[in-house]
Amino acid sequence: MHTSKPTLAIYGIQDRINSKTPFYVHDHALTLMDKGQVIKHLTLERLSRKKHDNSLHEQIYDLLKQEGLLKNTDYDLVFVDNVVGRTFLSSCGRFRFEAPLNDSLSVFPEKGRCWWLDREKEAYAINHELAHVGACLPFYGAYNNNSLLVHFDGGGSLSNFSAFHYNNDELKSIEYHWDFKYLSGLFNANALVFGIIGAKFKEQNSVPGKMMGLAAYGSYSEDIEKWLVTNNYFSDAWGSKKDFFAAAKSDFNKSIQHLNQEDPFLQDIVATMQGIFQRELIAKLEQIKGQSKADYLYYSGGSALNIVANTQLVDTGLFKDVFIPPCTEDSGLSLGAAAFFEWQKHKQIKPHSPYLNNWRSDNTECAFSDDEIDTCARALMQNKVVAICNNNGEIGPRALGNRSIVALANSKELADKVSMTHKKREWYRPVAPIMLSKNARYFTGRESIHHLAKYMLLDFLVADDKQKEIEGVVHVDGTSRIQTVEHDDNPYVYALLSHLDKKYGIKALINTSFNVRGEPIVHNEAGAVKSAKNMKLDAVVLNGKFQSL
Repeated sequence: MHTSKPTLAIYGIQDRINSKTPFYVHDHALTLMDKGQVIKHLTLERLSRKKHDNSLHEQIYDLLKQEGLLKNTDYDLVFVDNVVGRTFLSSCGRFRFEAPLNDSLSVFPEKGRCWWLDREKEAYAINHELAHVGACLPFYGAYNNNSLLVHFDGGGSLSNFSAFHYNNDELKSIEYHWDFKYLSGLFNANALVFGIIGAKFKEQNSVPGKMMGLAAYGSYSEDIEKWLVTNNYFSDAWGSKKDFFAAAKSDFNKSIQHLNQEDPFLQDIVATMQGIFQRELIAKLEQIKGQSKADYLYYSGGSALNIVANTQLVDTGLFKDVFIPPCTEDSGLSLGAAAFFEWQKHKQIKPHSPYLNNWRSDNTECAFSDDEIDTCARALMQNKVVAICNNNGEIGPRALGNRSIVALANSKELADKVSMTHKKREWYRPVAPIMLSKNARYFTGRESIHHLAKYMLLDFLVADDKQKEIEGVVHVDGTSRIQTVEHDDNPYVYALLSHLDKKYGIKALINTSFNVRGEPIVHNEAGAVKSAKNMKLDAVVLNGKFQSL
């Protein structure tokens, strides 16, 4: 590695199955960093408009050429692996990287064999696990001393759960294994869950969010847990569900003819699985904490999108602080690899906002006046649904104000219209609110709001006497996935929320991602206008300028 060079990180491992939708590998991405700062980032799906796009090996030549990264190749190359393998080979054949095959999980970049265009080039592999925990660095800076770094997802390089300890400038591996494969599998590979949700296997990447939404309607049951364990969670019931129906009848006297999300028994099953996940995760972290005596936790991987578990983790007070990146799933792997490599080179990383998807964006700065803010506010007060496309897009699966659809949060009817009519989402999935930090304290009664709320990674109990005020964003269990905003986080949204609060007494807005079900979040202004019209929204804000549709 060369401290004077930028770092180009690539997550583009080819899937094991060539299909229209991802199976094992998804969310390909590219990141260029220099001296601890992100220069360019692309989550491939945003540009290609193919959800969870995993075809970077087909597109990489043109993407790099368009950005001038083939003319000047004076950068360090880093590749992220996957459980399916460690080799990256472009379709054009001009880019090839082979990482060493090891039986243990490295805590350092590993030098591999690379051909880049027509010559051999020095390049490195960073394992999937390290890339995940590396995704924390661009948002929180260099790791605190005496920190636990944990990755937990469907599958990494050699594990689906791994833990590292960073102390006195030394990173050590604590453990890595597949022991928790059954836990992550409840959310992305369980036949019964897929059946209850009504999803096909090709839709696996959307199942966890749906499952978490439905779990709130049910309750954990010890009897159901014992029954699920005895029956191996009905994990093999992909074809026929007759064995499940028979077991439900014989063991619980439940006559079930088909799987229906409105069935309280099925809701309790999903809630029980969620409860198992939470309990086992917290117990594991308590154990590792006891061994390592770590003060801080950096936590990443797809499992870190489990909002309820995150909230329980923070509320335990097990660590002095908990850090989770906004791109905790695979869309953050190239960013995490680049940041980890840059951290190795410089031992420092500059903190970033989440608005990093700048590859072939419009390069237009958001500029707005008080009049523009007032125009948008008046439209919202008329119960209009407004989309926002400002500056660069967010990295990660959640819109955080730059690629958002917003509306008043005080109406369940309006919230259902946004979610079910405009976005085509399921009835049981909640929408989240966005609000000023002071108003988050108002709705929750808390003296302070944890910083993870900036990335919509926690839920909060809304005070009983405040729920009616934002009934559109309060879930069935009385919680709300609040996102907080300060001026420096997002000046436009902060100004809009401040104006609504001061002039109309409106303390929150619905904030949901600017995309229709099955499509990626919009990337640029042209796509924003097209999507807003297709979704039959009332207006769109383009870099601060309000436009009725």
